[in-house]
Amino acid sequence: METINIDSFQIIGISIKTANSDVEKLQHDMQSLWHRFISENIAEKIPNKISSDIYCIYTDYEGDYTKPYLALLGCRVENLDDIPTGLIGKRFNGGTYLKKTAKGNLFAGVVYDAWKEIWSMDIARTYHADFEIYGINATNPENAEVEILVGIQEAQ
Repeated sequence: METINIDSFQIIGISIKTANSDVEKLQHDMQSLWHRFISENIAEKIPNKISSDIYCIYTDYEGDYTKPYLALLGCRVENLDDIPTGLIGKRFNGGTYLKKTAKGNLFAGVVYDAWKEIWSMDIARTYHADFEIYGINATNPENAEVEILVGIQEAQ
């Protein structure tokens, strides 16, 4: 994993409140969110997209990673001036992040496995926003590369 700095950015998309404490509910919630994003062609409804990369952002934590949080699935946008009905927009502050790349079969849980590894590490996390980026290297779900970024506290 490498440490990087990220500038502030905005996302428009759809969201669901979930938690990692109930794995079965978590899987159902995330599958439902992705199904809606794809079946309703949400990416095409998002104005002012910066790219076609899909962001899955975990934010509004009620504590650490075991507590409820908001999962937001959407695209990065230039601004939040025009948020279509039924979608939400959020601005995220920049900061210091640990970057990990999950490689392999998305259907086999490669991203979830990477998160389990992250959860087991002793990291001073901020719990403001953590996210996954599904870019061009994630278009083949059986051989995908997904960037995972975890907000961390800056070293003093």
